[in-house]
Amino acid sequence: MKTSDQSILVAPDSFKGTFTSVQVAQYIAAGIREEGLTAIECPLADGGEGTLDVLLLALNGEEQFQSVQGPLGQEVVARWGWVPDQRLAIIEVAQACGLHLSGGNPTDALHASTVGVGELVITASKFGAEKIIVATGGSATTDGGQGAIDALQGYEEVLAGISIEVLSDVTVKFEDAAKVFAPQKGADPATVELLNERLDSVANLYVKRYGRDPRGLEQTGAAGGLSGALWAALGAQLFSGADYVLNLVGFDELANKADAVVLGEGRLDAQSSLGKIVGVAARRVHDRPVLAVVGSSALDLTESNTLGLSHVWVASSASELRDSGKALSRWLAPNVTK
Repeated sequence: MKTSDQSILVAPDSFKGTFTSVQVAQYIAAGIREEGLTAIECPLADGGEGTLDVLLLALNGEEQFQSVQGPLGQEVVARWGWVPDQRLAIIEVAQACGLHLSGGNPTDALHASTVGVGELVITASKFGAEKIIVATGGSATTDGGQGAIDALQGYEEVLAGISIEVLSDVTVKFEDAAKVFAPQKGADPATVELLNERLDSVANLYVKRYGRDPRGLEQTGAAGGLSGALWAALGAQLFSGADYVLNLVGFDELANKADAVVLGEGRLDAQSSLGKIVGVAARRVHDRPVLAVVGSSALDLTESNTLGLSHVWVASSASELRDSGKALSRWLAPNVTK
């Protein structure tokens, strides 16, 4: 097939539980290339699960493994990332205390702890990290980060010289973490109330110990309040995970050089405009078509257009993702002028 000089930026998030963002980008790009167009792969993440892989790829980092305490006290071998030339460590909270490591019942929701995250921070500090990125999505915990902070007792002097940047895919405040997220982690109404009370108690402890109150601040409720704990105890900076990753991978520059941009995520719905990667990325693209390939969609055509999407394809398998790459290439032919 004759090769076109049109180029398409393929920048999807993961399809949670099915494909990583790297896989989604590869499959879609393969279909685009079969149609003779150029595809530039740029896997994305929003601070949730999959952020580790995206940052390792973007920063040419090294995969590391560390045995830590899981959310229910079990031994877990957690993956984390190391970028030697930047003295940068990347920690994905779900690796140490992810929902997949818990039973998802009221008892587990109450007792799940972030101790393992604290242990990963200690490991990173021993590697000589000057900066630690903590991606907070996908946790089983609502302990207000107390497990992690307790694990870090005695390391305050070392950590004082390390910049900690927390990436969140939510804007929920510390005091709302239980009512918003704990039901998804297995908590029943009675357990949610217990968790609410504990969050309040933990916040009071942070005020007494560190002089900083995480309540009332957006993004402090991520990972069941862990982000607020890191902010209160260690002076961590809180970031929108989507914007942070987009900036880090140079998304704007790549998009400006492409003739069209293809985004993607597991489910397109009303939440896509509230901090999820598709909505955030679409707003940053100007003067060229923005398309999406998704696992499922709850939006009609008008709602998709409002989000900034010219067209949406639904794909749930590797072959369908590849076929969507072919289909969107054919759709673009009469809609893009070089």
